Amino acid sequence: MTIQSVKRAIDILTLFSPERPRLGITEISRMMKLPKPTIHGLVQTLIDQDFLIRDKETRKYSLGLKLYELGIFLSGTLKINQVGGGAAQRLSVKTGLMVRLAIWDRDKVLITMNLFPTVDDSMFFRQLGLGPRVPAHCSAVGKAILSTFDAQRRAEFFESVNLTRHTAKTLVREDDLLAELDAAAKDGFSRECEEYYKGLACIAAPIFDDSGDAVAAISLSGSTDILERPDLSALTGVLRQTAAEISVSLGCPPSLILGGS
Repeated sequence: MTIQSVKRAIDILTLFSPERPRLGITEISRMMKLPKPTIHGLVQTLIDQDFLIRDKETRKYSLGLKLYELGIFLSGTLKINQVGGGAAQRLSVKTGLMVRLAIWDRDKVLITMNLFPTVDDSMFFRQLGLGPRVPAHCSAVGKAILSTFDAQRRAEFFESVNLTRHTAKTLVREDDLLAELDAAAKDGFSRECEEYYKGLACIAAPIFDDSGDAVAAISLSGSTDILERPDLSALTGVLRQTAAEISVSLGCPPSLILGGS
């Protein structure tokens, strides 16, 4: 049984995005196709519970700190973070690059952990919590997971998503993406350069669970020259080794990983 007011409140929260960080009552009312008084009551309840906050100057609303608190809690309880966090940290320290863990989430990928190496000897890395949720077709972590899909699952994915262009380098032709996925499946890692964020390039490898399915990915991120580095082969090697380590910790039989490499 669906409780209407709860569903509407959740729907309001999901309206906010990186493209729409602040919304007014009129905008929410139009997007929800509900009267302003109804929206105002729902929004006020969300404010009372710290799920939304209101900017006094713009009189618009944005997501509240309660969601951040819940995200931090969820990040710490996710199995991929509990199992893979240590290995991801070691990879960040060893390479001096940003490391991300991500899981498959409704045809997109949700970043579950962001690790940044630092020069402070008292703490070798900085960790940011959950998010963002990024498109699979233009992110290295997304491509890493997609590369393990068979032809039918790939076809289902392309039928269910819009290949939105985020930068001039975003691949939006299915044939181009399929070629990249085939290359990633052969190499054991995917690559992406300025397809989602300008100035950022990544390489990623899939992480497998006890059934041998790719349920997550781990990536190394840096400036665009990461793909031209003379030690790229070494970087991809340690990346794949870390992905395999986490996969085994998730219960994936080593034979499946070796068989796919």
